[in-house]
Amino acid sequence: MSLIEKNPQLSQREIADRLGISLGAINYCIKALIDKGYVKILNFKENPKKSYYAYLLTPVGIIAKAALTGEFLKRKLRDYENLKAEIEALQGKINQVKDQPTQ
Repeated sequence: MSLIEKNPQLSQREIADRLGISLGAINYCIKALIDKGYVKILNFKENPKKSYYAYLLTPVGIIAKAALTGEFLKRKLRDYENLKAEIEALQGKINQVKDQPTQ
């Protein structure tokens, strides 16, 4: 959704190339975003390339993108806190082993 928002003129093929995803997968995803009302298509009939489209995020799409971004950040912060706690626990175990007298 971010790529579409920043580059509405990109073709599905260009989106697929930039994301490293198959063209079929991009087509499927864009259709799903359109069905949900998150993206709309503008067709530029004046353009010599009759198949030239622009993909635009709708107001609902912008809200959904913000919500998804917020949830992603919350999830990543939880992951970070869990990983930090795990590292601290491992460091504690290492310090305990170091502090034990050798025979």
